[in-house]
Amino acid sequence: MFELDHIAVAADTLDEGVAAVEQALGVSLSGGGEHPLMGTHNRLLGLGDVYLEVISINPDAPAPDHPRWFDLDHFTGAPHLTNWICRCDNLEAAIAASPDGVGVPVALSRGDLRWRMAVPADGKLPFDNAYPALIQWQGALHPADLLPDAGCRLRKLEVAHPKADVLQQALGGLADTRVAITEGACVAYRAEIETPHGIRVLE
Repeated sequence: MFELDHIAVAADTLDEGVAAVEQALGVSLSGGGEHPLMGTHNRLLGLGDVYLEVISINPDAPAPDHPRWFDLDHFTGAPHLTNWICRCDNLEAAIAASPDGVGVPVALSRGDLRWRMAVPADGKLPFDNAYPALIQWQGALHPADLLPDAGCRLRKLEVAHPKADVLQQALGGLADTRVAITEGACVAYRAEIETPHGIRVLE
């Protein structure tokens, strides 16, 4: 029903997040912009058919009158992987097939990009934020096609959760050999990324 679209690294500030990812992977991020509706901004890195997003609250943007996506209103600590995002062809159908709380469709845009995303009312996704955010791109444009090739590719994404078997069952139609749902004491993400400098890990 849906497939991996991108992974998200949250940070207290965008500069801090970008610096952490660039140091970890040894490549430069590019692209990105602002999301006025959510009061956030980002920078991106192409990973072939998917991409990596560093996202944070935009201090120069007015605070929205609703919770920000990815539970950013409650983010603390060093920059780290906090979310994964899956794309679908029919957002309403994907929401209906997902656990309660995955969100309602919201229309968004940035530059020439147009998309609809399921945004949870409280900003936090099911399974303690381990369930993927759902996105449906509008038109042919996709960030992965617009980003320069830095020679990086996602090899594996591990999503750990105490009830991994229940999460796996809830995911239903996801078929991507790069994604592994694993048992863990708490929610945790780990991405293995092939870079020009060898395999690097983001957590």
